[in-house]
Amino acid sequence: DLVIGGYTPGGRNFDALVIGYWEEGKLLFAAKTRNGFTPALREAVFRRIQPLETDECPFSNLPEKSAGRWGQGLTKEKMKECRWVKPEVEARFGFVEWTPERHLRHARFIGMKE
Repeated sequence: DLVIGGYTPGGRNFDALVIGYWEEGKLLFAAKTRNGFTPALREAVFRRIQPLETDECPFSNLPEKSAGRWGQGLTKEKMKECRWVKPEVEARFGFVEWTPERHLRHARFIGMKE
């Protein structure tokens, strides 16, 4: 289970979710993913997180210095595309592995956690 801390806008709702995990009381960025959504599911998730929008980034380890080899990092420039939400909603995500940079590789949305 991971925490939704933001999203990138797209269409009528969002293009990708920005997700992370709690470690020692701090929310750490893990991935940005757009995989695993149907249009209806994307709309339902957006309705749940949109009321939690905030101006402050909830991730303590952002911005990152570089986008990384595969572009998975969130630099100051890439963060300008993000909208932040209070880290109150958890969801289940699948992924292939953790990278050495502590990011998720090939993350995909599985479902909301109640």
